[in-house]
Amino acid sequence: MSIHNALEKARSTPGLSPQTTAFMASYLDGLTLVERLHRLLLDVIKDEFERVGIMEINPVQGLLLFNVGDNEVTAGELKSRGYYQGSNVSYNLKKLVDHGYMHHERSEIDRRSVRVRLTDKGREIRLVVARLFAKHADGLMSRDVIDQMGMDDITSRLRRLERYWTDQIRYIY
Repeated sequence: MSIHNALEKARSTPGLSPQTTAFMASYLDGLTLVERLHRLLLDVIKDEFERVGIMEINPVQGLLLFNVGDNEVTAGELKSRGYYQGSNVSYNLKKLVDHGYMHHERSEIDRRSVRVRLTDKGREIRLVVARLFAKHADGLMSRDVIDQMGMDDITSRLRRLERYWTDQIRYIY
């Protein structure tokens, strides 16, 4: 959605002040951009996987492996720690275990709980993604796309938005 389309959508919402209408247009444009950036990130990972011959897993699974890293976690912790936002975490974990990228073990204490960690094969994928992100970091800096202060500012503002949305889910106003 372009800022023009976002502005039209905001204007079509009854009862908004001109200031709220302008802010809502920027907000809608920002939401569209965040969603598009996430899809682009998955496409970039997919392209890298194709370039190096990784065809067995998808970008979401690769990102999950990257985020788990050296940790041993439960499926629930994947979501609560922010490693994984998808609703199909069980499906992706099963695929990663089936293809030998993750180990899984039932907890001795709570047999319903399964803990997962990367195998050597999973750590290889994590390294591919880590190298890709390092290349991006270097390219962003060397081409003056964004500097450290700009990246820190974006991250800080996105965290504030995350906290706001989390509060909305928890009914805290």
